Amino acid sequence: MDEFEEFAYALLDQLLVELNEEKEIKESQTKATEAFASKIKFDEVEVVCSRLFKDMAQKVSQFTGISVSNQTKVEFPDLAEFKLLKGRKVYPTKDSEHFVNELFLAIAQESSKKIANLAKSQVIRYLVYSTYAKSFISQISTTYGDFYESTIYLNKFILSSYPKIILHKQGVPYESRFEQVNSGYIGALKMTILEEQVHSIQKNLYEINKGAVREVNAINEELAKIILALEDSALKQLWEYLQLPTIPEEYLVARRANLFFTLNPDTFIVQVLGPDVMTFTKVTVDPKILEMMPQLLDIYQRWLKPIQTHHAAFTAMEGMAEFSVRSILKDDKDFQNYLVTFANTDISSYQIRKSIGTDFTEYVFSKYGKDTYKLVLEKPPTTQELKNPPSYLKRI
Repeated sequence: MDEFEEFAYALLDQLLVELNEEKEIKESQTKATEAFASKIKFDEVEVVCSRLFKDMAQKVSQFTGISVSNQTKVEFPDLAEFKLLKGRKVYPTKDSEHFVNELFLAIAQESSKKIANLAKSQVIRYLVYSTYAKSFISQISTTYGDFYESTIYLNKFILSSYPKIILHKQGVPYESRFEQVNSGYIGALKMTILEEQVHSIQKNLYEINKGAVREVNAINEELAKIILALEDSALKQLWEYLQLPTIPEEYLVARRANLFFTLNPDTFIVQVLGPDVMTFTKVTVDPKILEMMPQLLDIYQRWLKPIQTHHAAFTAMEGMAEFSVRSILKDDKDFQNYLVTFANTDISSYQIRKSIGTDFTEYVFSKYGKDTYKLVLEKPPTTQELKNPPSYLKRI
């Protein structure tokens, strides 16, 4: 087995928990369907969505003062297609888009051979974009929907499986328990549709976030290229200084790959400086590391601005959507049943849950009401302002 095959098996092994969970969901759904026979039937996701979409769009418009575009489409991808969508949301550089599509397709197919061939043919891109696979695909089982380029995607695999599984786990008599679970299922769809409709109106923040992530990816590609071109002596010195685990010397690419994963700013800088790096104006690097790799300081310093822009835009977008769901659905019986049957919580616990983006939106909303949404889209907050909403109001 060569090192590229090792890469492929290691990547799929990292995803093993998620892949096993997907298999368990499929098996549980099959058992539930067999147990229900023809007595119990939940409406298809497409049917419920068509029934809810216009009403949810009207609620979003009334609450935010911004209309959901009539051009916004809804699609219902299967599991493999939803994984490909996650790949597109990596927002690779333009030249890397085809590679990322192929990589996420190979992952969706669980094809170690295809993954290995991709790694071998385009090492730089593999190093950069394989790092996204675990974090993105491991979220599939908890992701009900997503928004990408004017289209709302609903995760049909999860949304159609969970109500059946939940009802089956509750046990007989299914008929008497069906109403609450079905209400929770409708509540899940209300929440998801509403959340993604809010994302669909965030055009300015969406483009800012996409551009920032692409810039981060371009910098990471640059770092990977530098590390792959390192002199063996510099590689050895860095390896020893960073106390990296032993890898056979004949695995030339694997040694550099491990160094890239270690020095990748998305992990290395955050681990060294902590999450407060999102408010820093400059970074520092161990001088001994810079002696062996002097380009690193410039790489990290250029990375700081786009990563902060991404963090601020993404946090604001998520906070605006979460606050909308909380406010619009707080008295909705279906949503309350969703919280009980699907999320194992209740409306009281849900309402006090904290997040920086939601707290920021709530604070601005207390001053500006529904004008908050237009305001935040026109004048996006910085990372510092997200943590200190009064400073945002003072600036605007």
